[in-house]
Amino acid sequence: MSVKNCAAAALFLIAASGAFGAVPVAVEIVEVNRIWDKAPHNAFTDLVRWNDGFYCTFREGRGHVSTDGKIRLLESKDANRWESAALIELAGYDLRDAHLSVTPDGRLMLLGGAAPREKDNQSAPTGTFVSFSADGKQWTQPQMAVEPGRWLWCVTWHKKKAYGVTYTAGKDGTYLDLLVSADGIHFEQHVPRLFEQGRPSEVTLRFDTDATCYALVRRDRSQSESSSALLGVSGPDYKQWQWKDLGSEFNGFGGPNFIQTPSGFWLAAGRMHDGGAHTAITYLDVEKGTMARLLKLPSGGDTSYPGMVWHNNMLYVSYYSSHEAKTSIYLAKLKVKPTALRKTQAPTDRSAKVAKVISTWPELSNNP
Repeated sequence: MSVKNCAAAALFLIAASGAFGAVPVAVEIVEVNRIWDKAPHNAFTDLVRWNDGFYCTFREGRGHVSTDGKIRLLESKDANRWESAALIELAGYDLRDAHLSVTPDGRLMLLGGAAPREKDNQSAPTGTFVSFSADGKQWTQPQMAVEPGRWLWCVTWHKKKAYGVTYTAGKDGTYLDLLVSADGIHFEQHVPRLFEQGRPSEVTLRFDTDATCYALVRRDRSQSESSSALLGVSGPDYKQWQWKDLGSEFNGFGGPNFIQTPSGFWLAAGRMHDGGAHTAITYLDVEKGTMARLLKLPSGGDTSYPGMVWHNNMLYVSYYSSHEAKTSIYLAKLKVKPTALRKTQAPTDRSAKVAKVISTWPELSNNP
């Protein structure tokens, strides 16, 4: 196990000023622990707090792309001592990029990619599987929710519905579709061709307390088209969307995730490439449609795919990295503090807030 205490923060904390622009929040590393490394390759994490415990999930396999991908689930009461709770597999499929969420009836839902791969390091169309548990240990038989070729990468529950975005994971174009489901198994198209500029892929959705929906989108390089991350915004009924390019600093922002703190700040995490691949914590200004890097976590090489949980005034971030040779799973504990730039904002009604956000994005259009 590798532990780095808060003194290491000075090595990784990037001042929230200058080249990255002033932001109203600072992030400090308390500690980082390696929590799992038993498989040859351990990667693609997510993290949730459920039933008074922490649950971390990730893929195990021979390598980054292999036929034997399985999903491991760890549990912990205190985020210090972790034990294996379950190992999920589906015959004939490489399972990957697992995500956890809590269903309206209180069960834990596992969703992830499923690729019918025939050989290691061979590309294959990817679909999506789902499985459910009432105790974190016993899981329903994994079943396909989206067939290979479209990958529903992540879902977020809002008002008893699961929303998620599929992207092309085969040969049929490069575009996003917004899906919705009442049971987490059967999904319907809510907005077809949600976005199709560049090569959009992994998308995480989050809902504000006033039901505004935000989308953080990874894009990959495709010839001369932009590969910078995107921020989308929509109000109910989530049919009309506006988009903002977050800039070339966030090209290929792999494994995008974000969370709103109790004080209202939005923090994001994903893979950045400046100075070499690493997992970074960023400040996301949803009103201005901008993002600024705050912190480089101890990471490098094959890395990213963070899970994020806020608990007891602490931000917990799971991620994977190969900076200590073997590709392993890490958990960071972070302190988040406001700076002198913090502003207190008066509450606004939903329609006024969405209008305000869009009005501050002069570059926005449905097809940037």
